Amino acid sequence: MGAGARAAGVGAGGGRPAAGSWTSSCAPRQSLPSLPFLFFLLLAVFGARAAHYEMCPKVQPDMLNVHLVAHTHDDVGWLKTVDQYFYGIHNDIQHAGVQYILDSVVSALVAEPTRRFIYVEIAFFAQWWHQQTKAKQEVVRDLVRQGRLEFANGGWVMNDEAATHYGAIIDQMTLGLRFLEDTFGIDGRPLVAWHIDPFGHSREQASLFAQMGFDGFFFGRLDYQDKKIREEMLEMEQVWRASASLKPPAADLFTGVLPNMYSPPENLCWDMMCDDKPVVDDPNSPEYNAKELVNYFLQLAAAQGQHYRTNHTIMTMGSDFQYENANVWFKNLDKLIQLVNTQQQASGSRVHVLYSTPACYLRELNKANLTWSVKQDDFFPYADGPHNFWTGYFSSRPALKRYERLSYNFLQVCQQLEALAGPAANPGPYGSGESVPLREAMAVLQHHDAVSGTSRQHVADDYARQLAEGWGPCEVLLNNALARLSGSKENFTFCRELNVSVCRLSQTAAHFQVTIYNPLGRKVDWMVRLPVREGVFSVRDPNGLTVPSEVLTLPGSDSQEYPPELLFSALVPALGFSTYSVDRLPRQKPRARTRRPRPQSRVLVIQNEHIRASFNPDTGLLVEIENLDQNLLLPVRQAFFWYNASTGDNVSSQASGAYIFRPNQQEPLPVRHWAETRLVKTSLVQEVHQNFSAWCSQVVRLYPGQRHLELEWTVGPIPVGDGWGKEVISRFDTTLETDGRFYTDSNGREILERRRDYRPTWNFSQTEPVAGNYYPVNSRIYITDGNMQLTVLTDRSQGGSSLSDGSLELMVHRRLLRDDGRGLGEPLQEAGPNGQGPGLWVRGRHLVLLDTARAAAAGHRLLAEKEILAPQIVLALGGGAPYRLGATPRTQFSALRRELPSAVHLLTLAYWGPGTLLLRLEHQFAVGEDTVRNLSSPVTLDLRDLFSTFTITHLQETTLAANQARDRASRLQWTPNTGPPIQTMPSLLDPAAITLQPMEIRTFLASVQWKEDIYAHSDSPL
Repeated sequence: MGAGARAAGVGAGGGRPAAGSWTSSCAPRQSLPSLPFLFFLLLAVFGARAAHYEMCPKVQPDMLNVHLVAHTHDDVGWLKTVDQYFYGIHNDIQHAGVQYILDSVVSALVAEPTRRFIYVEIAFFAQWWHQQTKAKQEVVRDLVRQGRLEFANGGWVMNDEAATHYGAIIDQMTLGLRFLEDTFGIDGRPLVAWHIDPFGHSREQASLFAQMGFDGFFFGRLDYQDKKIREEMLEMEQVWRASASLKPPAADLFTGVLPNMYSPPENLCWDMMCDDKPVVDDPNSPEYNAKELVNYFLQLAAAQGQHYRTNHTIMTMGSDFQYENANVWFKNLDKLIQLVNTQQQASGSRVHVLYSTPACYLRELNKANLTWSVKQDDFFPYADGPHNFWTGYFSSRPALKRYERLSYNFLQVCQQLEALAGPAANPGPYGSGESVPLREAMAVLQHHDAVSGTSRQHVADDYARQLAEGWGPCEVLLNNALARLSGSKENFTFCRELNVSVCRLSQTAAHFQVTIYNPLGRKVDWMVRLPVREGVFSVRDPNGLTVPSEVLTLPGSDSQEYPPELLFSALVPALGFSTYSVDRLPRQKPRARTRRPRPQSRVLVIQNEHIRASFNPDTGLLVEIENLDQNLLLPVRQAFFWYNASTGDNVSSQASGAYIFRPNQQEPLPVRHWAETRLVKTSLVQEVHQNFSAWCSQVVRLYPGQRHLELEWTVGPIPVGDGWGKEVISRFDTTLETDGRFYTDSNGREILERRRDYRPTWNFSQTEPVAGNYYPVNSRIYITDGNMQLTVLTDRSQGGSSLSDGSLELMVHRRLLRDDGRGLGEPLQEAGPNGQGPGLWVRGRHLVLLDTARAAAAGHRLLAEKEILAPQIVLALGGGAPYRLGATPRTQFSALRRELPSAVHLLTLAYWGPGTLLLRLEHQFAVGEDTVRNLSSPVTLDLRDLFSTFTITHLQETTLAANQARDRASRLQWTPNTGPPIQTMPSLLDPAAITLQPMEIRTFLASVQWKEDIYAHSDSPL
C-alpha cells in the first residue's frame, strides 16, 4: 500500500501510553482541533484529488463537449478461459488476446501525447505487468502519472451484481485496488466505478462503491423501458441513495447511464475486428468520406446530447477485446478530433471533441453545479426487450454458485487463521501455505460471467479448477496454523465431499479427532455429521467428557448411496476451535434406528421445543409450520414444480437460456402431486425424507434447539429426453395476505421491497408475468402480512419471486436445450464430462423461519451470518507430536477475550503485510429493523485487548477497500433534489470506543505484535 494511505493513524492499547504501543492521542477526551489545522487538513484531503482532475484535458465552456473514452472490455473468462483470453489461444472461438491489447495500447499512447485510454480488469493487467521489463514498467508509470493511462473501477474483475455476496465483492475490489496502490501509488487510484456489462445493478453495489471512496459510477445495461423514459425526462444521470440506513452522503453515489451501453456509436467502430469505413481525409481519393463522416458525427453528438443535462456528453470508443491493434483505433480518432475541432469549428460548429476518461467527464458534470434527482431502489430485473428478461442467470449453474459460496467461507477461515497464527502459518511444519491463490481464484469467480453461470461449459470447469487449486495452499496454511494454536502437529485431513457423505478417514478409522473451527465472533452449537462405518461410537468433548452421539442409518436404503452418519453436537467458542475425540467401540452391535411407523391417527409431524412441522399423511407434503415460542401457526404447502423452458413461439423467438428466463407458460408443472415419505426420529434429529421422483427428493430436518426448519433438496439429473428444457422451483404457498409485496436481500445485506408487476420509478408495462417478476436472492427472501413473516434463506444465489399473494418460490436448478442468443452460443445443458453425461445432480438447503414481523430480523440476520460463515471441520487420527517442546496440546481455543455483540459481524480478519492485519467490523442490522432485542442500536467496541494471539500496537482507519486513509479520503460533492446532505468530518479514532452505526462497515489496518506465549492464553469459557 502506498505511503499516502499510511500517513495518518493512532496507537492502540491499555490504560496508559507505552513506548511503541498505545499513544495519548487516543484518549477518549481531547480538545477539538484548531481551525487552522482543520483548514490544512481539508487542503491535504482535496489537494491530491484535485491534482488528479487537473490533468484532464481542457474543454470549451460554450460548446457541446464530446468526451471520447478509448477503452476495451476484457471478460475474465466467458467463451474462453482466463488464460486463453490473455494469451490469445483458440481464436477460432473468439479473436481475443489481452496481452497484445496492452502491448499495443502502451505503444500507441507513447506515440501521441494527446491520446488517453482507460483499463479496468486488474486480473489481466497484473498478469501482463509481471511479464514486462523494468524499462517498460517505467514507461507505463509515466503514462499513469500523466493521466493518459487511467484505471477505472480497479477491481480484480468487473463483478456481477446479482449473484455476488457483498463480502466477496469487497474482497475482489480490495485485491485489485491494492495492486494499483502498491504499483502506482495515488496516481493509479481509480476515481470512478465502471460496470459497463453486468446484467442489472444492485443498490448494495452502489453503496459499497460509495464507501470505497468513488466519486461516481457509470454503467451500460439498463432496462429498455427505463432507458426510454430516462432519456425523455433527462434522468440518465442522477444521485443514487444506496442505503436506507447510512446517513447521506455516506452511501450516495453519482450514477450515469452510458448512451450506447459500452460500444461505439453505429458506423464509428474502427477496431481491426470492425467493418466500418475508416476516415479517409484525402479529398483526392475516390474513397474520400471525411465530410460525410464528420457531419454524421455532429448530428449524432447533437442527438445524444439532448438526453443529458449539461453541455458534455460521453462516447465509449471500444468494446469487447478491442485495441489489439490500437493504432487503427487511435489513427481514426485522431483524424476525427482534428477534423471537428479545426475545420468544423472554423465553419461555425459548436461541437468540441476530446480524448477523455470517465473521471474527466464526471468532473465536468460536477463543475456544472446542478441539482440532481435521487434514486433509492435498484436496477433489477434487466430486460432488453418485451420478452427478454435477464433473470435466468440468477439461478444458472447452481453447483458452481454453491462452490463459490463454500470457497468464500473457506477463504475467510484461511485468512483468519493466517492472521491469528501470524508468521507461523506460512511457512510451517506442513510446508508453505498461503491464502493468495484462493483469494485470486475467488476474485475471478466474482466476474460477471463466472458466478453468474453465463460462461461456456469448459470455462465454468476452469473456474472450478481455479477454486480447487486455491484450496490446496489454504489447507497447508490451516495445518500450520492449527498446529501452532493447538500445540500438536497432527496429520490433518480435509473432507471436501461431505455434501455427498464421503470422508475416507471417518469411514475407515477406529479412532479419530474432529476439530471444528468457528469463524464467527460468537460461540456456536453445531451439529456435526460425518459418514462412518456401521457400529457404535463414543464421542468425547474437549474436556474428555462423553457427549450424546448417534449413528443414523436411513432404513431400507443402500449403505453405499446413503452411508451411516455419526451425529453429535459440538459447542465451539468464538473465533476458535474445539476438538472432539471419536472412538468406534469394538464388538458391539449398533442400536437399531428403525423408522417409526405412521401412527393410526395418520399424523406425520416433527417437532422440537421451538418448532412443529406437520405433513399431509396422504401426500407426504409439508402443510403447516408452528412457532411454539410465539404461538404462531401458518398453513404452508411446499412442493417442487418446473417451468417448461420456451424455445420461442409466435409472440417472440426468444428462448430460455443461460441469461434469459422465459417459461413457455405461466403456471409451472408439479414434479409430482405427492411424495413417498420416510420418517426418522432420534434424540438428535428428526427427519422426513420425501421422494418426489427419480430426480427430485428432499429431507425436511429439525435438530434440538433449532429455531428454523431445514429443507435439504436434491435435484437432478433433470431429464430432457422429452425435448423440454426444465427450470425447477421450490414453492411455498401460505395463507398470508401479502398485497403483491415480497422482500429480497441486496447482495446478502440490506433488504429491498419488491412489488409484483411494478417498478418504483416508472409506469411499468408487464410482458412476461413470471420472468418479469423474478429478482436475485443472494441469501434470503420473505413474505409478511405485517404480523407474521415467513423467511427462506438460501445457501447460494438463486432467483426468486412471489407470483401470487402468500406464495414465494426459488429456482433451484435449470437445464435448457436452446441458446438464448446473447453470445454464449451453447445451451445450458451441464450434461457432464465432455457433454456426454446424464446431467448435473445438485444438492442444497433452504432454511425456513416463521416469526412475528417485529422479531424476524434478529432470526434471519443471525442465521444468515451462520450460513455464510459455517464452521470448518478438520479431521486427524490423533497422537501427533508436540508443536514445540514443553507445549501442552490444547483441545479448545478462542482468539477473542470476549464475544462480539450479536449486532456485530467480523467481516474480515486477514494478513496484510509484515506486522499488519486487515480488520473489518460491521453492524449487520438496519435502522429500525429490530426493536425486540434492540439490535438496530449503535454498538461500541473496545479493540485494545480484544484478541488473544496478538496485540494491536497501532490502528489506522481506511475506506472500505483499504486503499485510502479515512481521515484523508474525500469525494466530489453533489446536490440532490432532496436537499444538500450534511457533510461530516471523521471523528478522532479511539480504539477503546469504536462505534458502529446500523449497517456501517469500518475498516482498519492494524499493526500487531504476535504473542509467543499464546499457550498461556489457551481456553476461553463457553
